[in-house]
Amino acid sequence: MNDIVNAYLDTWNARTDADKKALLERHWSADATYVDPLAEVAGRESIGSVIEAVHAQFPDFVFSQVAEPDSHHAQTRFQWGLGPADEEPIIIGFDVITEDEDGRIRTVVGFLDRVPA
Repeated sequence: MNDIVNAYLDTWNARTDADKKALLERHWSADATYVDPLAEVAGRESIGSVIEAVHAQFPDFVFSQVAEPDSHHAQTRFQWGLGPADEEPIIIGFDVITEDEDGRIRTVVGFLDRVPA
Protein backbone atom coordinates (compact mmCIF):
# COMPACT_ATOMS: atom_id res chain seq x y z
CA MET A 1 0.00 0.00 0.00
CA ASN A 2 2.78 2.46 0.85
CA ASP A 3 4.66 1.50 -2.33
CA ILE A 4 2.08 3.09 -4.64
CA VAL A 5 1.90 6.20 -2.44
CA ASN A 6 5.70 6.47 -2.41
CA ALA A 7 5.80 6.09 -6.22
CA TYR A 8 3.14 8.77 -6.55
CA LEU A 9 4.92 11.22 -4.23
CA ASP A 10 8.30 10.49 -5.85
CA THR A 11 6.79 11.40 -9.21
CA TRP A 12 5.42 14.69 -7.89
CA ASN A 13 8.75 15.46 -6.23
CA ALA A 14 10.90 14.66 -9.29
CA ARG A 15 13.01 17.73 -10.11
CA THR A 16 14.37 16.81 -13.52
CA ASP A 17 12.46 16.01 -16.68
CA ALA A 18 14.37 12.75 -17.02
CA ASP A 19 13.51 11.62 -13.48
CA LYS A 20 9.86 12.62 -13.86
CA LYS A 21 9.56 10.84 -17.21
CA ALA A 22 11.18 7.67 -15.84
CA LEU A 23 8.86 7.64 -12.82
CA LEU A 24 5.78 8.24 -14.98
CA GLU A 25 6.76 5.39 -17.30
CA ARG A 26 7.55 3.01 -14.45
CA HIS A 27 4.65 3.70 -12.09
CA TRP A 28 1.81 5.17 -14.20
CA SER A 29 -0.33 3.46 -16.87
CA ALA A 30 0.06 4.89 -20.36
CA ASP A 31 -3.62 5.89 -20.27
CA ALA A 32 -3.58 7.18 -16.67
CA THR A 33 -5.96 9.97 -15.73
CA TYR A 34 -5.60 12.68 -13.11
CA VAL A 35 -8.36 14.97 -11.87
CA ASP A 36 -8.49 17.48 -9.03
CA PRO A 37 -10.30 20.82 -8.54
CA LEU A 38 -7.73 22.59 -10.76
CA ALA A 39 -6.90 20.03 -13.45
CA GLU A 40 -8.34 17.18 -15.50
CA VAL A 41 -5.86 15.41 -17.77
CA ALA A 42 -5.17 12.04 -19.36
CA GLY A 43 -1.89 10.39 -20.34
CA ARG A 44 1.59 10.52 -18.88
CA GLU A 45 2.69 13.57 -20.84
CA SER A 46 -0.29 15.64 -19.68
CA ILE A 47 0.16 14.50 -16.10
CA GLY A 48 3.82 15.50 -16.37
CA SER A 49 2.73 18.95 -17.54
CA VAL A 50 0.50 19.35 -14.48
CA ILE A 51 3.44 18.40 -12.25
CA GLU A 52 5.63 20.97 -14.04
CA ALA A 53 2.99 23.66 -13.49
CA VAL A 54 2.90 22.92 -9.75
CA HIS A 55 6.70 23.09 -9.58
CA ALA A 56 6.62 26.42 -11.42
CA GLN A 57 4.09 27.83 -8.95
CA PHE A 58 5.79 26.36 -5.85
CA PRO A 59 9.46 25.88 -6.85
CA ASP A 60 10.88 25.07 -3.42
CA PHE A 61 7.96 23.04 -2.06
CA VAL A 62 7.85 19.26 -1.68
CA PHE A 63 5.03 16.77 -1.38
CA SER A 64 4.88 14.63 1.74
CA GLN A 65 2.59 12.00 3.17
CA VAL A 66 0.48 13.49 5.98
CA ALA A 67 -1.40 10.40 7.17
CA GLU A 68 -1.18 6.65 6.73
CA PRO A 69 -2.86 5.38 3.55
CA ASP A 70 -5.93 3.19 3.57
CA SER A 71 -6.40 0.61 0.85
CA HIS A 72 -8.76 -2.06 -0.42
CA HIS A 73 -8.83 -3.97 -3.67
CA ALA A 74 -7.05 -1.74 -6.20
CA GLN A 75 -7.80 1.60 -4.49
CA THR A 76 -5.66 3.56 -2.07
CA ARG A 77 -6.59 6.81 -0.37
CA PHE A 78 -4.17 9.05 1.48
CA GLN A 79 -3.62 12.59 2.66
CA TRP A 80 -0.62 14.56 1.40
CA GLY A 81 0.93 17.92 2.14
CA LEU A 82 2.76 20.47 0.03
CA GLY A 83 5.15 22.97 1.53
CA PRO A 84 8.76 23.75 2.32
CA ALA A 85 10.86 20.68 3.18
CA ASP A 86 10.81 19.73 6.86
CA GLU A 87 8.08 22.25 7.68
CA GLU A 88 4.34 22.08 8.25
CA PRO A 89 2.61 21.78 4.83
CA ILE A 90 0.88 24.90 3.61
CA ILE A 91 -1.46 22.96 1.33
CA ILE A 92 -3.09 19.66 2.29
CA GLY A 93 -4.97 17.37 -0.05
CA PHE A 94 -6.56 13.96 -0.18
CA ASP A 95 -6.14 11.64 -3.17
CA VAL A 96 -7.59 8.31 -4.22
CA ILE A 97 -5.42 6.19 -6.51
CA THR A 98 -6.69 3.23 -8.52
CA GLU A 99 -4.10 0.75 -9.75
CA ASP A 100 -4.19 -1.18 -13.01
CA GLU A 101 -3.67 -4.94 -13.26
CA ASP A 102 0.11 -4.40 -13.26
CA GLY A 103 0.08 -2.36 -10.04
CA ARG A 104 0.63 0.98 -11.80
CA ILE A 105 -1.37 4.14 -11.21
CA ARG A 106 -4.39 4.17 -13.51
CA THR A 107 -6.51 6.96 -12.01
CA VAL A 108 -6.07 9.68 -9.44
CA VAL A 109 -8.97 11.68 -8.02
CA GLY A 110 -7.72 14.51 -5.84
CA PHE A 111 -9.31 16.90 -3.39
CA LEU A 112 -7.88 20.00 -1.73
CA ASP A 113 -8.53 20.08 2.01
CA ARG A 114 -6.53 23.17 2.98
CA VAL A 115 -5.41 25.90 0.61
CA PRO A 116 -4.14 29.33 1.70
CA ALA A 117 -6.19 32.34 0.66
